[in-house]
Amino acid sequence: MVNRAALLLKYKDPAIRWINDADPGEKTHEITAADVNRERTVYLISEKDADDAPAVNRWIKRNFKILFEEELEGWYTDPSLWPQKRTLKLFREWFDVECHSVLIDTVGGAIYDDDI
Repeated sequence: MVNRAALLLKYKDPAIRWINDADPGEKTHEITAADVNRERTVYLISEKDADDAPAVNRWIKRNFKILFEEELEGWYTDPSLWPQKRTLKLFREWFDVECHSVLIDTVGGAIYDDDI
């Protein structure tokens, strides 16, 4: 097992509407919930921060801006297209949070950051 937990965000309808409405290009098709939730980013957090729902909620309160901006930038790199007020309330309206506390490394090799 890996000494981390996995946090995933599931897009809700308001976020999906923003993706479609903010698109500055020609629309070839509407993005759907199935589209956005098929491949999701996995955020690794400490085991301690994933102990229980209150611990996860405390972690979200401390880190929601980073998560929010990471997700927004994944769609549109121009911050002028992003919502101006990125509050915890808006974050919770746009995303459901899933936390998985059991991670098993089936590869067994070194884990490294490929951006370094």
